Amino acid sequence: MAGLFKKFAAIAAVSFASIGAAHAIVVSGEITGGTAVDAGGEFIILGLPFDPPNGPLNTVGNDTFQTPNVYAFNEDQNIEIMSDVVTDIGDDAMAGDTVASHYIFFDPGPNTTVVARITFDSEIFGVMTSTGLLGDSDFLANSGVTYLNPGLRGLETGDGVVLIDDFTIEIEWFAGTPGDYIRVLTAFSPGAEIPIPGAIPLFLTGLAGVGWLRRRKKA
Repeated sequence: MAGLFKKFAAIAAVSFASIGAAHAIVVSGEITGGTAVDAGGEFIILGLPFDPPNGPLNTVGNDTFQTPNVYAFNEDQNIEIMSDVVTDIGDDAMAGDTVASHYIFFDPGPNTTVVARITFDSEIFGVMTSTGLLGDSDFLANSGVTYLNPGLRGLETGDGVVLIDDFTIEIEWFAGTPGDYIRVLTAFSPGAEIPIPGAIPLFLTGLAGVGWLRRRKKA
């Protein structure tokens, strides 16, 4: 009986871990240089929905954050695209590819510099850094987020994005108002492999099994 109980408990634990991992596709990040370090800047992964300190819920751009932090959030995950998606850096994604999309931004308010590295859990196709290609790829967002000042998004002369390896980018930005914004396109994301709607029934089944075993043991 104890062995069966442990088995069902393990099922529940795995199910819960799957739910937690569903949005873990931006793995990590770190601010390594720039005046953002002296200002106490950090790398922060936002969950959805998020609440900007200077704007309505789920909005980004137009001075909605005004902090020295670099932020990232995951947009549409593991979708098969119907047409080619052009990037400014790296490779384009071709029709039929399965991709995951991620938004990275720095909205410091007063002019601030930052150097940071961000790592993803799947290989990077490419990065959109220009206003036009960001707008063209907004269909990948699908996250309920409102993107303000679309005509001012992207990077300016002097800003840089470098692919360090297949999974990591380094950014070097000088930003003020309204900030710097890019979209990173990666291949199929293992962290988003199990969708939340599919994981929840498995999780509930595991809990039900644990509860049944406990009642039977008491009887």
